[in-house]
Amino acid sequence: MIRPYVSQDAERIIHIWRKASEFAHPFLSDDFHDMAATAIRDIYLPKAESYVTEINGVAVGFISLLDNYIGGLFLDPQYHGRGLGRALVDHAVKQKGPLTVEVFKENARGRRFYTAYGFVPTEEYFHEQAQHISIKLTMKP
Repeated sequence: MIRPYVSQDAERIIHIWRKASEFAHPFLSDDFHDMAATAIRDIYLPKAESYVTEINGVAVGFISLLDNYIGGLFLDPQYHGRGLGRALVDHAVKQKGPLTVEVFKENARGRRFYTAYGFVPTEEYFHEQAQHISIKLTMKP
């Protein structure tokens, strides 16, 4: 089930994000994860249009959108490979049309997911805060 995010989801979403981010981004420092968790809670979740996917009434993943930009797509790692990420992106595409996302170059799993979905790389840059290269990917219209 996919439903709109509500503010009561915040702590569960931050927990999912942290678990998934540490799984996908073991190369990022704890300090970066701490800073990002605060920014997600205080800045991004309140500004973004977010959707939560649940299994048996428990949130297991989410997607956050800023217009047609995926600000975050994260699933509890134990739920990877079940089509939930694809379902969240499908839901977002129905809402917004073609999307854009950024993925760290070292996140091979994330890049494979987006490439399989039909995103193509359009730009690469050095992410100052994370101290790693990030790749911008855009859906083919």
